[in-house]
Amino acid sequence: MKPPPHLRSLKTGMAEKLGYYVYLYVDPRDGKVFYIGKGKDERCLDHLFEDDDHPKVKRIREIFAAGLEPRIEMLAHGLRSEQEAYNIEAAAIGLLGLENLTNRVVGKDSLRFGRKRLSELEGYYAAKPVKITDPVILIRVNQLYRHSMPAEELYEITRGVWRLVFERASAMKYAFAVYEGVVREVYEVEKWRPALINGYTTRTDLLPEDAKGRIEFVGKVAPEAIRQKYLLGDVTAYTKVSLQAPCLYINEPA
Repeated sequence: MKPPPHLRSLKTGMAEKLGYYVYLYVDPRDGKVFYIGKGKDERCLDHLFEDDDHPKVKRIREIFAAGLEPRIEMLAHGLRSEQEAYNIEAAAIGLLGLENLTNRVVGKDSLRFGRKRLSELEGYYAAKPVKITDPVILIRVNQLYRHSMPAEELYEITRGVWRLVFERASAMKYAFAVYEGVVREVYEVEKWRPALINGYTTRTDLLPEDAKGRIEFVGKVAPEAIRQKYLLGDVTAYTKVSLQAPCLYINEPA
């Protein structure tokens, strides 16, 4: 794919004056934004030269094939730092919704700085350290967590699948979904079992071979008194014991 001459480079002096910026790709056929990015220099033009299976590239090809060209717009420019560009990019993606764009990911730091409910910000700016007094297994879901994810999806990324010793895990009464050191949900564990016995409703990242040597729990949201005792509590004092292990036992019975 070769863009027309006027879209192959910026005019002399433009890059320096633009600084860091956040840009939009707009489909001229319907006037809708289909991609949001950030960068500097000629980053906003790079996608016109790409040749892969990215949904963004496919959309650009379709536009050129229709005898048109994508409209490239600057949402913000002259920004003071790359981090400022990241923040604006995250806010813009959050406003339009990833489902309405060809972006594959929500962007760096978007979980922290992107669009979210005020209540969700409590986990970043108002979380208070909690003392865990019950037999609990902390399960870190950093890789798959996203804000405002459906309850069923959060439950499924928390309950499995884990490489744990069955007897040890079975002794723990509750399981906490933990993201960035904060408790996002509290589950009462009913039982542990070999992984992937009945499959998952919301997850597509699991393969049959993932079940080998792994287990998962079956449970439900904990009683409200227990849930409110720990929900949105800061448990970094416990997770610092092991920075790598995805699951940590707290108050394990002797």
